[in-house]
Amino acid sequence: MIFDRGSTQSNLECFLHCTTPTVKSQFLPKSEIRNLNRLWHPWEREKVEYFTLGDLRNCYDEWSAYGAGVPIVLNNSETLVQYYVPYLSAIQIFTSNSLVKGLREESESGDGERDSFSDSCSDESQSDKLWRWDGCSSEDGESDQDSLWHMNNRLGYLYFQYFERSTPYGRVPLMDKINELSRRYPGLMSLKSVDLSPASWMAVAWYPIYHIPMGRTIKDLSTCFLTYHTLSSSFQDMDPEDDIESPERKRKEGEGISIPPFGLATHKMQGNVWVSGNCGRDQERLVSLLSVADSWLKQLRVQHHDFNYFMGIRRG
Repeated sequence: MIFDRGSTQSNLECFLHCTTPTVKSQFLPKSEIRNLNRLWHPWEREKVEYFTLGDLRNCYDEWSAYGAGVPIVLNNSETLVQYYVPYLSAIQIFTSNSLVKGLREESESGDGERDSFSDSCSDESQSDKLWRWDGCSSEDGESDQDSLWHMNNRLGYLYFQYFERSTPYGRVPLMDKINELSRRYPGLMSLKSVDLSPASWMAVAWYPIYHIPMGRTIKDLSTCFLTYHTLSSSFQDMDPEDDIESPERKRKEGEGISIPPFGLATHKMQGNVWVSGNCGRDQERLVSLLSVADSWLKQLRVQHHDFNYFMGIRRG
């Protein structure tokens, strides 16, 4: 059996590569480039690429149905492919006030009750309360109203947020969950990455289902992963410091936009299958990605249920 994996990739690098979505890109009409929020897009460009959240969802179609295959080399040099199914773990979408109002009116014109697990801001006051965090406290001589104006201009207005709390067995794959939520919140399909503030993000939980060739149970492969991804074009051309892609494979214009995880958490990691490569650098990378995910959640003052569970933090 022949497995498609780079000869120099470690198991961890292979997992990150195989579960990173590459989204179909489009070019923003020149007439719309000048209307971009300059706080979120400070660079002057002739061409601006973007993707829609609907196209991002499509990247998870096949993975949601069949799992994402990750070639893995075990300690005894045996090679197999482990499959993981993605589940939407958390998402927060921040955009401009005008878009939030327009999308909210569109949602309210439809029928049906809100999803029992979803949590979307129903008015600006809720969004304002969410963003009264220490990192943006008002300075001396500046009124709370002015401070709030600056906060919302920089971080955007909360359009939608969702935090999964069901057990893994009670969840539906990411594709199905987004389809379900988008019936009430159409922006989950229509919003463009250029419309989203840098505070927009999502977390995907990856649970193992089976491996090929099948047979014995391998404890090392029971590990579950939690990947964190930015959704805004503000980070589009900012490659991670230790990018898994080689320099010669740098993305070309119009080739599709890759959204690698900026943070990562793991659960049930046993053995050293995931940390045995790269002369110990994989262990350092896991620690670094976990630290970034933790810092991101603390900065946004978010209690992410899956992250707390992965870390062994039990909250009521």
